[in-house]
Amino acid sequence: MKRVLAFDFGASSGRAILGSFDGQKIELQEVHRFSNDPVQLGDTLYWDVLRLFHEIKQGILKAKQCGGFDSIGIDTWGVDFGLLGEDGHLLENPVHYRDHRNDGMVEEAAKYISKEEMYDITGIQFMDFNTAFQLLSLKEKRPALLSRARALLLMPDLFLSFLTGKRIAEYSIATTTQLIDLKTGDWSPRMTEALGLPREILPPVVQPGTVVGTLLPELQQELGVPAVPVIAVCGHDTQSAISAVPAEKKDFAFISSGTWSLFGTETDAPVTGEKAMAFNVTNEGGFAHSFAFLKNICGLWLIQESRRQWRREGTEYSFAALETAAREAEAFRSFIDPDAPAFASPGDLPGAARDFCRRTGQPVPETVGAIVRCFYESLALTYRRTLEGIRDCTGKTYDRIYVVGGGTKDRLLLQMTADSCGVPVSAGPVEATVFGNLLVQLIAAGEISSIAEGRAIIRQSDPPVLLEPHPSDAWEAAYRRFCAVTEK
Repeated sequence: MKRVLAFDFGASSGRAILGSFDGQKIELQEVHRFSNDPVQLGDTLYWDVLRLFHEIKQGILKAKQCGGFDSIGIDTWGVDFGLLGEDGHLLENPVHYRDHRNDGMVEEAAKYISKEEMYDITGIQFMDFNTAFQLLSLKEKRPALLSRARALLLMPDLFLSFLTGKRIAEYSIATTTQLIDLKTGDWSPRMTEALGLPREILPPVVQPGTVVGTLLPELQQELGVPAVPVIAVCGHDTQSAISAVPAEKKDFAFISSGTWSLFGTETDAPVTGEKAMAFNVTNEGGFAHSFAFLKNICGLWLIQESRRQWRREGTEYSFAALETAAREAEAFRSFIDPDAPAFASPGDLPGAARDFCRRTGQPVPETVGAIVRCFYESLALTYRRTLEGIRDCTGKTYDRIYVVGGGTKDRLLLQMTADSCGVPVSAGPVEATVFGNLLVQLIAAGEISSIAEGRAIIRQSDPPVLLEPHPSDAWEAAYRRFCAVTEK
C-alpha cells in the first residue's frame, strides 16, 4: 500500500488528504481541513501565508498520526507569489489576486509590448491579475519593494521552499504568470525586458513530477517525521484537476468547477493565432508537456460571495437552500455577464446583478431565488458560448463535457449545463484536484506509468455520473437573449 499526502489550497479553504493506492484504486482520507481567509489591511488584500504554513504542519502531524506517508505534494490557485529578500525571508505577505493594485494593468503593459506579441509568446488569456501585470504594478507603484526582492516564488513553490529550502518554479504554475515562452518552456526574455522586470528573481523551471527535496531537518525534528520526499506536482490546481479528468478518449472538453470555472480541452501543442487571441483563451502547461487550452470564467464565486453578502445582511443560507430557491424561481427571466468587472471583487454581488439587469433593460431580480437562478443560467449560457469558441479554435467536436471539482455537487447547474450546451455532462470526481495531485506523486514514485493509466484508476476509484441533455426552444431563445445583453 502506497500512501501519499496531498495539500490542496483553494481560494477559500485548504485540505490535507491522504491517498492510499493498492495497485487498482486510490482511497482518499481527509485528515485536515482549514479555511483560507484573505485579510484586508488598509487598502491591500493579503493572503495569510504564515497561517497557511501552520496548517500545512498541522496536516503533516495528523497524517503521521493516521499511519504516515511516503511523499508530499502541494497545489494552489495560480498567479500569486511571495517575494524573498536578501536574507531569504518574505518581504511581505503575498497579495491577493483580487486586490485593486492590478486594475488596468493589461492596458498599461500594452504600452510596452503589444497584446499580439504577448499572446504569441505566452498564449495566455489576458487578465489584470496575471503575475506579469502584478509585477508591472509593483515596478510602477512600489519600485522600492521590487528592488529588494532576490527571489519570486509562486504560491505552491513558496510552500515547497518552506518545506525543503529549495527554490524552483513548477512548470504548470509558472505558465499562469504570462512570463513563460510557449516555445521554450522557460521564462521569456522578451517579456521581462519589455516590461522592465528583474529576470534574476525568477527561479529555474522544473516539470511536474520532479522531486524537489526532502523535509528540512528542523521540520523533521519539530514534527517527528522522517526525511520525506517533497514532489512538485502540477502546482496549479486547475492542472491537477485536469490530470484527473476521467476521460476515455484523447479529445475531451472539461470544466474544472469551483470558485472559478475553467472550461477547456487538453492539447498536445498550444493553440494560438488571431482567432484564439480574439476569444482570449489561455494555453497553460500541464503534465508531460501537455497543454490546457481553456477559458477562465467566473464560477461559483458568484454564489459564494452572494452568500457572504446575505450573511453580512443578517441571513444565513446553506448552499442547498440556495439551490432549492433557484429551482423554484422563474426561468430565463434575466441574465448577467459573469466576467463583467462588477462581479470580480468582493462585495454586494446581488446588488451588482440588479444593477446589470437594470442597465441592460431586463427584469430586475429581487428575491434570493431569482438572483441565484440568474447566476446559474448565466453560467450555463457562458459555458455554451465557450464550448462553441473552443470548437471554432480547435476545429474539433466534443461528445460530452467532463465536469470535475466542487461544482459537481450542484446538480441544478450541471443539468443546466447539459441542457444549454446540448451534450451529456459527466460529473465527477468532486476531489479531482486532489486525485491529480496524488497521481503525479504516484507517477514520480513509479507506482503508475502515465496519466492515461491514472485516469482509468480514477474511473474505478470514483465512477462519474452521467447527465443527459434536455435541449429546448426555450434554451435557444435564452441563448440569443444572453448574447444580446452580454455583448453590448
